[in-house]
Amino acid sequence: MSMPFGYASPEQIMRDRAEYARKGIARGRSVVVMQYADGILFVAPNPSKALHKISEIYDRIGFAAVGRYNEFESLRLAGIRYADINGYTFNRSDVTGRGLANLYAQQLGMIFTESIKSLEVEIVVAEVGEAPADDQIYRLTFDGSVFDEQGMAVIGGQSDAVAGRLKERYQDGLPLPRALDAALAALTEPGGDRPPAAQLEVAVLDRSREHRKFLRLTGARLERLLAEAEASAGPPETPEGAESAESAESPGTADEGTAPAGGEAPPPTAPEGDVDTGSPE
Repeated sequence: MSMPFGYASPEQIMRDRAEYARKGIARGRSVVVMQYADGILFVAPNPSKALHKISEIYDRIGFAAVGRYNEFESLRLAGIRYADINGYTFNRSDVTGRGLANLYAQQLGMIFTESIKSLEVEIVVAEVGEAPADDQIYRLTFDGSVFDEQGMAVIGGQSDAVAGRLKERYQDGLPLPRALDAALAALTEPGGDRPPAAQLEVAVLDRSREHRKFLRLTGARLERLLAEAEASAGPPETPEGAESAESAESPGTADEGTAPAGGEAPPPTAPEGDVDTGSPE
């Protein structure tokens, strides 16, 4: 039997669609979603004030996405309609992050297999629970695959490199300033400058809030939190051998690591009283 002109095997078609979607997603900037002591934190570099990568879906559920804005915005709106209909028809507690992730997985999988072009999107659905053990973070890829992430998720851009830097700093139960500092450190290239508050999109699902848990952090509140995050980072660590090299160059010191003449210890570089944590008195 002769092959039709332009024939390609199904495996090749799937590979081409996947490669096309990956390239589109990698062109965007990464988004970090991670647990902290009181809920779930979303951080995304985003200079736009009108187009959001992070949004609220329902009372306890947040949404983050990267890729083509028009494509993930349609998914966000579909999720809101699903949540509103099910919450009104049954009960608000029946709307869950797992159900929403299943809905998105079906839509993404169907489009990937049946449409000529796959969606260039990667999304995270996060639900905050009554306790940290009840928090849920689901990462969904362009082909409808669902990953139940533990503690944190990174999507878009150089996600592998960002996830590696985040794992080095992530700990269970971090307070919000330290969690934000870890997220920003992961999103910043080594040796680069962190984005200013005007180019950041930050939101939380705060379990301590009544009813609606989603809170977008902007303006003075975000500036104050960034100041606390910078203060919580502490002074940079001294490289190994720096202290001994300094003592070797300084005249009048007997041994490495000994205090200067007179027996007085050097003053601290950042006294506790001079650090502005930004918290109200």
